[in-house]
Amino acid sequence: MNFKRLLSYIFPVTIHNTHSEINKNLEVTWNNGRLVLDSKNTNFSFGSLQRVMRIGLNQIGKTKIKNIENTLILGVAGGSVIKTLRDEYLNSGKITGVELDEKSIELANNYFGLNQITNLEIIIDDASEFVKNNSVKYDLVIIDIFQDNIMPDFLFTIDFMENIRRLLNKEGVVLFNSIVVLSSEHERNHNFEKMIRTKFTSVIKLSRVEGDNELFILSND
Repeated sequence: MNFKRLLSYIFPVTIHNTHSEINKNLEVTWNNGRLVLDSKNTNFSFGSLQRVMRIGLNQIGKTKIKNIENTLILGVAGGSVIKTLRDEYLNSGKITGVELDEKSIELANNYFGLNQITNLEIIIDDASEFVKNNSVKYDLVIIDIFQDNIMPDFLFTIDFMENIRRLLNKEGVVLFNSIVVLSSEHERNHNFEKMIRTKFTSVIKLSRVEGDNELFILSND
């Protein structure tokens, strides 16, 4: 175990810091013996976010996820959810990751081995444009898009969610991660929930996940 990793059990040790046009600041840090990727105000990969997504994936079910053939991930960051799918759920299907911030993919490749994962395609693109112009069908769609700790408004629009539904296979499922701290964010999610209940036959909401996260699991079963 290297010294910085050992020291991280006492306090976090940042080993790389870079400017990002999308997320302002990105840091790779040793924290409790693990490398994590953080923006200025929130964890992006391999910390609390990974625990949040694991809770949502467990709700979907390990057997179902293991057998999924085609996954779309909107918001890759450091790639922790991809590693989780491969290492913990033993999924070997095709994964397509869409990420706007090219800097985060560079860090994911250099520090977290994202480019060593097989059957994975990373696309640098805006998620709203990707889902609008794409026609491939997916069994699992994971939406985890943040710019620092802010969620873009397009994620909560009817047009975006209709495109997500269009890309979903008949028995497919959507895992949508959000943060609710401010009263305006609670109101936003309340309105979002009302809208998606008109678009999907099954809506499961998990609130206060790791504190401020709220997960929606959507399907048309």
